[in-house]
Amino acid sequence: MLTILHFADAHIDMANYGRHDPVSGLPLRVQDFLKSLDTIVDSAIAEKVNLVLFAGDAYKDRNPTPTFQREWGTRVMRLSRAGIPTLLLVGNHDTSPSLGRAHTLEPFNTLEVPNVLVLDRPGFYKPAELWGLPLQVIALPWISRAGIMASQEISAVDPAMVNEAIEERLTAIVKNSLDEADPNFPVVLTAHASVQGATYGGERTVMLGSDLVLPGSLVRDPRLDYVALGHIHKSQNLNENAHPPVIYPGSIERVDFGEAADDKFFVIVHLEHGHTEVEWRKLKGIRPFIDRSLRLTSPEDVTGQLQKSLPPVSKLEGVIVRLVLEYPREWETLIDEVALREYASGAFEFHLVLRSMVEARARLAQDETIESLTQLELLDRFLRLSHVDPTEREDLQKLAGKIMEEPENMP
Repeated sequence: MLTILHFADAHIDMANYGRHDPVSGLPLRVQDFLKSLDTIVDSAIAEKVNLVLFAGDAYKDRNPTPTFQREWGTRVMRLSRAGIPTLLLVGNHDTSPSLGRAHTLEPFNTLEVPNVLVLDRPGFYKPAELWGLPLQVIALPWISRAGIMASQEISAVDPAMVNEAIEERLTAIVKNSLDEADPNFPVVLTAHASVQGATYGGERTVMLGSDLVLPGSLVRDPRLDYVALGHIHKSQNLNENAHPPVIYPGSIERVDFGEAADDKFFVIVHLEHGHTEVEWRKLKGIRPFIDRSLRLTSPEDVTGQLQKSLPPVSKLEGVIVRLVLEYPREWETLIDEVALREYASGAFEFHLVLRSMVEARARLAQDETIESLTQLELLDRFLRLSHVDPTEREDLQKLAGKIMEEPENMP
């Protein structure tokens, strides 16, 4: 029985909170991610797994600095020197949007690092290509629209048409590979993509309405023995109590407040043809996120109300905290921000989001009526009155337009 360690979405250069370590010069948040990555590498070496399978997104930035490349490379080289075969699947954050540019994992192939293979194109890998392991792997790295349009000579700019072309190509690769597979060896499918039925975390690193979504039937084919996914940060099994397990291990650290309640994992897989056992390994020492909100309904003891909305001071040490406060604008002078920040001074980082409430009423021109405005025009009026950021307002309008164009939403 083979033992595989599966993890994904490392994003080791995520440095959007906190300070820098004066000794290493690295952002402290980057050290959080590297600590989780070290736990994963240490486990692989200590347990002498047969294969490490990374399902994409080593970085957040498609152009990582040499410092972050060094830190990622150091961990991969530890696996290489330990003689542990390692597959690195290319994710969307590893791929440049510019056609022809190298992806962030390409140096491992260019330098022919021992025991490391970068999966940067769809393909079917047999034992001879996998260091002689009794295993077959179908790889579906992130496919950019620019790449598929160039390879398939597609000139249409409609994202739906391009997504359909990508889906057809990937579906054919999986089905042809399964038809070709040796029935004596287990088959693993690894993909960096969204799958129909998956639950997103709060990160939504892809834009709403434009992400390619693979059909659930494709990954639940019983001829597969394990499906190793990356891209969605929320850990989940999309084929619970059935074969094959279809696993998103999730990101290795909390990326933002949308993941405040999520535990973080990597996965140990015990695999043979027709039988798979999965162990969820919870990562320890993940930095806590606390996300609270308060709507002031009384002007009495505002400072006390704010402090009571947060955990006790002892529970704030080293935590990333956000407090969203809604209040009538006329009470703004009652908010003692200095006192509140002093209360939360032990936090790793404290974010106070102030949202003053102003009664707003839409005014129509003399020649306008509600009935004369389209749904999108009414939505635009509402978003403007709600003081939604102009960029976000534009994105919401585009998404609303796409939804309204869907046939099932037509009257």
